[in-house]
Order: sequence, then structure tokens, then C-alpha cells
Amino acid sequence: MNLYEFYMGKEFEAYKYLGAHQEGGELVFRTFAPQAERVSLIAQCNDWREVEMCRIHDGRFYECRLSNGYEGMMYKYRIYNKGTYVDHCDPYGFGMELRPGTASVVRNLEKYQFQDAGWMRAQSTHMNLPLNIYEVHAGSWKRKNAPSMESERLKGMVSGEGGETYHGEWYTYTELAGLLIPYVKEMGYNYVEFMPLMEHPCDESWGYQGTGFFSPTSRYGTAKELQQMVDMFHEEKIGVLIDFVPVHFAVDGYALADYDGYALYEYPSNDVAYNEWGSKNFCHGRGEVGSFLQSAANYWLSEYHFDGLRMDAISNMIYWQGDVSRGVNKSAVDFIKNMNLGLKGRHPGCILAAEDSTSYLKVTAPVRYDGLGFDYKWDMGWMNDTLDYFRGDPLFRGGNYNGLTFSMMYFYQENYILPLSHDEVVHGKATILQKMFGLYGQKFPQARAFYMYMYVHPGKKLNFMGNEIAQLREWDEGRQQDWEMLRYPIHDAFHHYMKELNHLYLSRPELYAEEMAESGFEWLDCHQEEKCIYVIRRNGGGKSLMAVFNFSGNEEEYELQLPETCRLNVILHSDWQRFGGTVPEGGEKYTVDEDGVFRAVLPAFSGILLEKSIDIGSPYR
Repeated sequence: MNLYEFYMGKEFEAYKYLGAHQEGGELVFRTFAPQAERVSLIAQCNDWREVEMCRIHDGRFYECRLSNGYEGMMYKYRIYNKGTYVDHCDPYGFGMELRPGTASVVRNLEKYQFQDAGWMRAQSTHMNLPLNIYEVHAGSWKRKNAPSMESERLKGMVSGEGGETYHGEWYTYTELAGLLIPYVKEMGYNYVEFMPLMEHPCDESWGYQGTGFFSPTSRYGTAKELQQMVDMFHEEKIGVLIDFVPVHFAVDGYALADYDGYALYEYPSNDVAYNEWGSKNFCHGRGEVGSFLQSAANYWLSEYHFDGLRMDAISNMIYWQGDVSRGVNKSAVDFIKNMNLGLKGRHPGCILAAEDSTSYLKVTAPVRYDGLGFDYKWDMGWMNDTLDYFRGDPLFRGGNYNGLTFSMMYFYQENYILPLSHDEVVHGKATILQKMFGLYGQKFPQARAFYMYMYVHPGKKLNFMGNEIAQLREWDEGRQQDWEMLRYPIHDAFHHYMKELNHLYLSRPELYAEEMAESGFEWLDCHQEEKCIYVIRRNGGGKSLMAVFNFSGNEEEYELQLPETCRLNVILHSDWQRFGGTVPEGGEKYTVDEDGVFRAVLPAFSGILLEKSIDIGSPYR
């Protein structure tokens, strides 16, 4: 490791030197603890007796070697300062024991041999290609031996031996892949995004308050099993993204907090050391911290072959504490640019996505043009405006008509992902289906029309697990999704609708090939405030589609002069009977006359997707 680059925040492979590594016939342990008085290693192989570590280099690093160490061995660093000591896990450790244990675990990352060389050579950011992401929490998509909904309802929550609530057991990484891959392929998603898989002590943090930034969580198995899981996805041509948290870390004293007895990874001032989540903020202005974080980012891409990183809470890096009034955090912004530039130099085809709710400019512009260097930004504005629209009473949606048109006013400023993520279905926010206005029966047609609008709107797509079955229970990280809902016809029909919509998006270049260009999108009608009707044309691959939406609660008779005379065929109707709607297939009521006037009877809460007919001899319909 180049020490100058480490201190200057330019190192991307610090994990190859720091941490625990096999060198010859020995295990060598190295840690960076510049303000420690002394450091010892304690490990299983020595019955947790101290082994003194020697100062090396400039005296800020410590090292020791063991001849009797082995893979799978647990260890900690005992760091002395101020007349006492604290036992810490290894900041660069490749594994940790399951909570509530806090020891690091020796892992050999070179044992697994990936079989995805062809996939990695073709790795792509999917600009002008379809990107349909299924967001997953590994511990609650499905669980082993999970009790049925009926047993929970009739008998109360099933209790374990200690009286705790029992909701089943975690699948391992490879077991999960065996179940998830065929489901994702069947449903028409081409990428999976996992919520953080780095080690974390508290299940309820979902991985966003980490203690092991180089340690795959032991909840689901070993580092080797995670490598194999990603390889299994690639074998089936499915990309894998992972959440990465470069903003903050858990306050637990055995991890990064006050690592060498003083603030090392965090800010020394409490005014900016702690954030709204009660965790500690990384001090991005320190080169050692920058090297730590960008080495971690590179580690997940290099050692596990993840296809990209979704970076959490970027708003809290751009602005001090995420507060625009406090101004731009220049050192954090400089770090973002340096990290993204370095990652792109090493992994040109990786996807770097920012969860950023601010209006800060050039988030997805290249660093050479003074941008932050992300490929995509989550369009939180689209998400909030659209869900707010569908929460509203249809009688008054006309007053919020521009809530659906506003997103196209700024869309071309950045490259966007349209997210319906885990954050939208927890903590009293209600599920996507529940957010739709009205009673149970009214929600389904609105949700179907809503999703068609999402897939017609430019931007990549992200949908959280459970949304596709119209789940009614808010997400709980401790329980699997309510798959038994599919026994109810209306939920099963919605599930099939989402499957068909997903596959349609993947197969239709009109919906993605020119989405970054203004030529790819056109409002054919966005001035029907009283009727809540919207008409959109999408162009791409030399073809075009037209989508007609009626978001009012009334059936509407509608006509529109088309830009040219054409014949149209329905390719998807959100209100078809097989999806739980009212319209039989082939029974759609519309015509296009010889003058190119489109006339249609639009059911309440419906969307129709149409294409030009290739049968030029057929009559106008």
C-alpha cells in the first residue's frame, strides 16, 4: 500500500494490506491506530491471550504475525489508550461473527473462482437500455419454515422456546439465490438491488448502520457464499447491485467509534459527529477516511463482482447534516468526486446511483465537467409528487393536475431512476397499494394505472419486494412477504399484471432507447384538468407507443387529433378482466378515423398502451 496515497485519500485497495491476510505460512494482521498507546491481538488460536503488535512504518500502523492462525478464526484488536483498553473488531476484516458477537473472522477471498468472465466484460450502465430493478431485503423476502398467515391469525404469533416471536429462519446467500433467481426471471426484472449486506449489529437498522464495512453479514453465510450468490445471478444474466453507506456508521464502541481512543473515522466535534439517525458521520475531509471508504466501495465491486452501488443518503454528504441552509460540505463533495472517478476508472461498466433528494446540480454529470460522477440519481421528486397525486380524492385531482407533468420539466437535467423503495412502505407510510385513494376495491385499478404510468414515464425503474403482489402490510424486516396473498384472485391478477408490464418494458425499445433525449417523450395531451386524462407518446428504436390514462373516478368519452393518420392496436390495458378489471380483451372501445381523430371510451382509473398496427390492410379501429 502506498502510504502517501493512503493519507491523501487516493488509495482504493487499502483492504489488500490492512486487515488479516495469509502471507506464506503465516497470518499477518495490520491495523491503523495512529493515536493508540499500544495495540494487541487477541484470537481464538491463543485462547484470547494478548499478542503484542509492533509499530510499523511511521508508527501509526500496527502489525503481528501468527503461525497457528486459520481461516474461520475469530479475533479482535485490543487498543490501549488513556490508561484503559477497548476490544475492537477489525475495520478491514473480511468477516464477523453473528450478532450479538462482535469478533472479526478470518476469511480467504481467493478460494472461490468466479465463472462470470463474459458477464463482467460486458458489464454496462444500461444507458438507453432497460434497467428494471427489484429491491430486496435478504432476510425478509422469504424465510425457511415461516408460519402461515392463517396460523398467525388464528393462534396468535408463534412463539419460540424463549417466548420470542417466531417468523421463520434466514436463508443462506446461496439458498436465497436458488429461490430468487427464477422468480426474478419470471417476473421480468433484469437487476436485483440488495439492501446493505455489510455487517451490522441491529436488524432494525436494515444494514444502514454498519460495523463491518468489508464484512458480508454473517446472518446469511460466509464471504464465499456471497461470492457464489452473485456468480449464480450472473450465470442467469441478472445484474446485482448493493446498497453502500458512505455517510455514517454505527456508534457501537467495539467498531469504528473512537477507534484508537479518539475520533479517527468521525468528526471530533459533536455538532457534526452525530446525525439524525443517531449514528456517527464519517469525516470525509481526512484522507485516511477517504481511502477507507473508497477501498470498501472498490472491494464490493472487485471481490464480489457486484455490478454497481446504490449510495445511501448522499444529501447528507452534499450539505452539512443534509441541511441546505448550512451550506455545501466541500470536503465531502470532493470525496464523492474522487471516489466515483476512481471507481469508474477501475470498473467502467459499473452502475453508481445516488439516493439524493436535493436539487443540487450535476449529480450525474462526469467529474471532468464538474459533476459528482454518478450514473443515476433517484428521482425522489417524481416519487413524492406521483404518490401524492394518487392519494388525492379523484374529485379534486384536477387541482393537482400538474403534479404528474412537473417531473418532465426537470427530467433532462439528470439521469434518473424512478424509485418505489423500502422507504415508502414502512413506519406508518402505508404500502403502495394502500396509498391509492379509496376503499379496497378502488385501490387495485388505480394501482394498475399508476404502475403503467411509471413504466411509460422516462427513467429506469425500481420496485421494492412485495409491491408486485399489492401487499397490504407494511414491510417488516423480521417477517417474510405475505406470499399467501396470491391465493386471493385480485392479488394474483395484480401479480400477473406486474409480470406482463415488466416484460413489456424489457422488450419495447420505445420505452427506453431514447429516454435520455427529448425526442423520446412527448405529451400528446396534458390539458385535461377536469377529466384527469393524460396522453403520452414514447419513441425509440424507430417505433412509437401511445399511452392514454384516465385517472378520474368516472368513465370518460375522449377524442384526440393525432399528429398523423395511423392504425392503433392495444398491447396492454390496465382494466382488462384478467387483471381484475372490467374490460374483456378485444372489447376496448376506441376508433381512429380517416382524419386521424382518436376516439375512446376510457374506463375509470385506467391506462391503455397502444402501438401502430403493422397490418396496413386492416380497417381503422
